[in-house]
Amino acid sequence: MTYVEAATAPMRKTGQIKLHGPEGFAGMRRAGQLVAEVLDLLSEHVQPGVPTEDLDKLVLEFARDRGALPATLMYRGYAKSICTSINHVVCHGIPNEKPLREGDIVNIDVTLVLDGWHGDSSRMYAVGEVPRRAERLMDVTYEAMMAGISAIRPGGNVGDVGAAIQAVVEPNHMSVVRDFCGHGVGRLFHDEPNVVHVGRKGEGPVLRPGMFFTVEPMINLGRPHVKVLSDGWTAVTRDRSLSAQFEHTVAVTETGVEIFTLSPKGLDKPPYRVAA
Repeated sequence: MTYVEAATAPMRKTGQIKLHGPEGFAGMRRAGQLVAEVLDLLSEHVQPGVPTEDLDKLVLEFARDRGALPATLMYRGYAKSICTSINHVVCHGIPNEKPLREGDIVNIDVTLVLDGWHGDSSRMYAVGEVPRRAERLMDVTYEAMMAGISAIRPGGNVGDVGAAIQAVVEPNHMSVVRDFCGHGVGRLFHDEPNVVHVGRKGEGPVLRPGMFFTVEPMINLGRPHVKVLSDGWTAVTRDRSLSAQFEHTVAVTETGVEIFTLSPKGLDKPPYRVAA
């Protein structure tokens, strides 16, 4: 894998890893914080009886009011502003009019484009009181994501991220989905490198300052196998076990890692205690 300065690279995927400078960091901080703000806002609205279509409309209005656009809207024909993945849905669930139910868990994945920069993040939400096994799955998934992020440092390797995630998940008798991965991000929605959530330390592309990418492990209570439904988007666990995911957009810095999508209210992990 080769590297290229982002400022001089073409605005397309070239098979090279883009290295960003101060302008890129500034743009991604703004986009990342906007996504974090709307995910904070959603914590007040994810309730039993609320259709995921309502959440989609809320995010679209939020984005437009702030001069941003949802990256998923009409992306490869996808007609919604967010992805809402409930219970055994692994990723890319499509918002609809079906109301959320007490005990559901739902991942909401939002990417907003602000001034050309993509802020990409997702969180799990508990709908009312959820079973203990669902709480534990969400806890382990969040811990795994943060372990992967903590492994990021200049001179390390992309494989360090996946190795750190596996080291959290598998001792808890859960499984890491192999079919989807993190990705480079910046002025492009999906770019190099692919960030697989399993791996061996010391393998894969070298981490260099200025790299931007997502860390977004999908963790299943059962086996790791998934299938995509006939709509061409919705991925579900083959054994119908619960699945969870968290996602942050990060940068490799000169000294370690910066997370662009941290919650300004500290609501990165449920339960979300929203003040009345």
